[in-house]
Amino acid sequence: MTREERLEIVKKFGANEKDSGKTEVQVAILTRRINDLTEHFNNHKKDHHSRRGLMMMVGKRRRLLDYLADRDIARYRAVIKELNIRK
Repeated sequence: MTREERLEIVKKFGANEKDSGKTEVQVAILTRRINDLTEHFNNHKKDHHSRRGLMMMVGKRRRLLDYLADRDIARYRAVIKELNIRK
């Protein structure tokens, strides 16, 4: 992911262009990285070291989404719908 793509995600999900700490922004960035790695595994099926990193990212995204669901269910549903994450 390039710097411009990351800034675009932060602008879309954050309060301003420097708000990268918001839960929605973190989930969106992780989702983008997960999608990129998923495409990587189509070509490199035996790359198990990167697969471990993917599993760690999925777990972190899951924890962030659980946190968001506990705090504000409306924001959680909006993020799930926007990023097309099934639950």
